[in-house]
Amino acid sequence: MSQSDKDRHEIRQLVENWALWRDAGDWDRFATVWHPHDGWMSATWFQGSATDFIKASRAGFENGVSILHFLGGHTADIGGDRAVAQTKMTINQRASVDDVEVDVVCTGRFYDFLARHEGHWTLVRRQPIYEKDRLDVVDPAASLTLDPGLLNQFPTGYRHLAYLQTKAGFTVKQGLPGLTGPAVEQLYSEGKQWLTEA
Repeated sequence: MSQSDKDRHEIRQLVENWALWRDAGDWDRFATVWHPHDGWMSATWFQGSATDFIKASRAGFENGVSILHFLGGHTADIGGDRAVAQTKMTINQRASVDDVEVDVVCTGRFYDFLARHEGHWTLVRRQPIYEKDRLDVVDPAASLTLDPGLLNQFPTGYRHLAYLQTKAGFTVKQGLPGLTGPAVEQLYSEGKQWLTEA
């Protein structure tokens, strides 16, 4: 196996470990996927250091917050000891909105900035790209009317996820990258710069 193939295999394994260990609440192993000094996580409900993200995720997990991740296709561009990876994913969150239990499924990509640290690939920065989402009531007999004013405050790529999280008490960031638009173009530009600075 070439070094390039080995790198791609290790990066893919890191991405899969992130999802499995985070969703299972395996916090000690989850911490190992991040760069020990520079890890940074951006999400609808959180923007900050990997250390703080682990603390916040753990607190939510222990308080019954149900957020799960599923992964699909994957690609990685590698330049020396740096890489940019993209992985198709869905974010699934279950919660109550106005006393009605719902599921939100958001489809997009994890856009990851990675660096080799002490011989192993680590996650330096993760920025999800939010492409589309939907909200479904869990009980088919239940009905829910959404507030269009609140729903339309958020971009189409994650408006239902943002609606649910806002109702749950989270502060949701506006202007995150979607399928198209200035935010995702800026992200792609930052990814290219990350690789050229390797």
